[in-house]
Amino acid sequence: MGWRPFSKRRRSGQAAEAPADAKRETLEHLRAFVASRVGVEAYIEPPNSQIQTTLLLVATTGEWTRRKVPDPATGRSVAISLGIPVYDVNFTGYPQRMRDWNAAQRAAKRQP
Repeated sequence: MGWRPFSKRRRSGQAAEAPADAKRETLEHLRAFVASRVGVEAYIEPPNSQIQTTLLLVATTGEWTRRKVPDPATGRSVAISLGIPVYDVNFTGYPQRMRDWNAAQRAAKRQP
């Protein structure tokens, strides 16, 4: 058997993360993001050939975070449980404040 750098097999000694742990960590991260920022909104991103459905949270400042969710219905229910508005990015597009924040971050990295 040849070398397979992207194999899904675990190396010996590495434990697989339990799905319940991954779900708990994701929810904790999203809750912390919402609690520490103002005006957070959720955007459901559809799956593509490389990534499953994701839930994107964007704050008023444009700062954002993204996490995988099993399907759009789950993403919507997570956003509702967090008490934030939820939109489908296919219909609304990405908010301008997010694009502005990304541009500012890129510009800051280029400066010496």
